[in-house]
Amino acid sequence: MLRWLIGGGREPQGLAEKSSVQTIGEEQIQNPYTELLVLKGHQDIVRFLVQIDDCRFASAGDDGIIFLWNAQTGEKLYELHGHTHKITAIAPFSSSDVTEETDLIITASADRTVIVWDCASGRQVQKVSCFHSTVKCLTVLQRLNVWLSGGSDLCVWNRKLDLLCKTSHLTDAGISALVELPKNCVAAAVGKELIIFRLSASNNGSEGWNILEVKRLVDHQDNISSIVSVNDLTFVTGSHIGELIVWDALDWTKQASECNFWDSSVHPDVQPEIKLSQSPHETSVQHLTSDEECVFAAVGKGIYVYNLQMKRVIACQRTAHDSTVLHLEKLPNRQLISCSEDGSVRIWELREKQQLPAESVPTGFFNMWGFGRANKQAHQAAKKMHENTPVYFLELVGDLIGHSSAVQMFLYFGELGLATCSADHLIILWKDGERESSLRSLTLFKKLAQSGDLQLRL
Repeated sequence: MLRWLIGGGREPQGLAEKSSVQTIGEEQIQNPYTELLVLKGHQDIVRFLVQIDDCRFASAGDDGIIFLWNAQTGEKLYELHGHTHKITAIAPFSSSDVTEETDLIITASADRTVIVWDCASGRQVQKVSCFHSTVKCLTVLQRLNVWLSGGSDLCVWNRKLDLLCKTSHLTDAGISALVELPKNCVAAAVGKELIIFRLSASNNGSEGWNILEVKRLVDHQDNISSIVSVNDLTFVTGSHIGELIVWDALDWTKQASECNFWDSSVHPDVQPEIKLSQSPHETSVQHLTSDEECVFAAVGKGIYVYNLQMKRVIACQRTAHDSTVLHLEKLPNRQLISCSEDGSVRIWELREKQQLPAESVPTGFFNMWGFGRANKQAHQAAKKMHENTPVYFLELVGDLIGHSSAVQMFLYFGELGLATCSADHLIILWKDGERESSLRSLTLFKKLAQSGDLQLRL
């Protein structure tokens, strides 16, 4: 529907050869996004979008500039300058003090600085430049009113940018991801390892804090690429070779795992060594999101739905896009949105499949419990379980192609629409056409009524 609005008939990447990607016609009756606004300002790849409140968001990328936008109108609110290199992380930090209603954003850059900005005024509040390496991730612990920066070490800061405590040097590669856990703990992804830290206030009555390493989890066989908190009891990690591990958030034990080296149900006679022939980009877990019932994983070009209670993949779209899926989110309904290096944004709906009693259920791209092939008895038990459980599939219901390069991520604003950012330096606001038309009509009627040109006749 919107395929040719921008970019002048761009042929999507990957279509030089016959593609197995699911397509959808021009009449996308379940796709509400029939209007768009193009937001310009960035001079390089836009990698990050972060929501400030219900109608404002910030964008940042490789040009080192941060923009604040109105999600309803697309108005540029502020242009923030302070970094000299690309932005590597961004996080919102709302005040927990009822007497101080201040919305802040924190940005980290490859120039080894971190800046706190006031979203109401667009002013720089504070800047820190004491880092020995680039900060790659930022996490706000709202309940403790502190935030953490992850680079070659882990630092804890307050709202005034006072350094409360820090760890010793962890690794030159740095912390790639952070997630908050219960009991004042955080999990930090450092290469293949997952390190659990506990934060505690000093006992001497001062404002000092302590950070203590309590456990190292070494279950992954490759670098951890994504991490997501499901709820207060569970979090999930994914690696570059397709491993997905479900963890207990309280005692940090492994609850379940799946590995997508090869689909043994489709290729039962393939030797294990052939698994290594797959490109890392085809198996890497690029992004994870969750709705507490399921974990949704962007793996290579595909999307996989892992049910936490069943401990198995219940639906998948192995070639959801022509190229690597970079980001995905579950909507409040049964829909899912994904974006990719191929420049597209796609809307999916998780539907239940009407299955015949004799029909077998594919196990999906992941291989349960890692290496090895299940024995015959286990296979029969699994088959019996599958026959008694519903089968789901992902149906493509919308295809938004307005960007001319990789779509890095997006934000969902409910009735205000969808915001996407791309390597083409653009941000696009996708709008519900029917809603926008109704708003324009309502505005017109109000103007006519105020000017006296609108006469109601019985």
